[in-house]
Amino acid sequence: MTGPRDAATRKADTLAMWARPAIDVWVATASAGGEAHLVPLSLAWTEERLVVAVQESSRTARDVTASGRARLAVGPTRDVTMVDAVLDRVVPVAEAGELGEAYAAQADWDPRGSSGYVYLVLRPERVQAWREADEIAGRTLMRHGAWLV
Repeated sequence: MTGPRDAATRKADTLAMWARPAIDVWVATASAGGEAHLVPLSLAWTEERLVVAVQESSRTARDVTASGRARLAVGPTRDVTMVDAVLDRVVPVAEAGELGEAYAAQADWDPRGSSGYVYLVLRPERVQAWREADEIAGRTLMRHGAWLV
């Protein structure tokens, strides 16, 4: 590839990555005291939301429900998408309906057979995407929940 991708191509690549089957995401959260926590999870992209499944009692669930925020990293180092997201809602897997179907269809596992799991439905607020140093400029594709392209 020669030269940086334009913003429209970066957005299309980002959305395609988020919709890829069995894609994983790193989810960073912080406790009320500021203690950082980072965990890899399976990801689903549905209805313009990023969805992860976790045990309701997990540190990730506690941090996200308390703060309402998470930072996600999707993709390899040289094709990364960084997302600042806010909590849209928490859905118990037993009550998920279509959300559970969409998650199971994309993720590499289905938590609906396990007890104590919830879906954290996250709304992207800021999205940045880049491959190499030549894409650092213009890496912000979404700001304040609105796509810039």
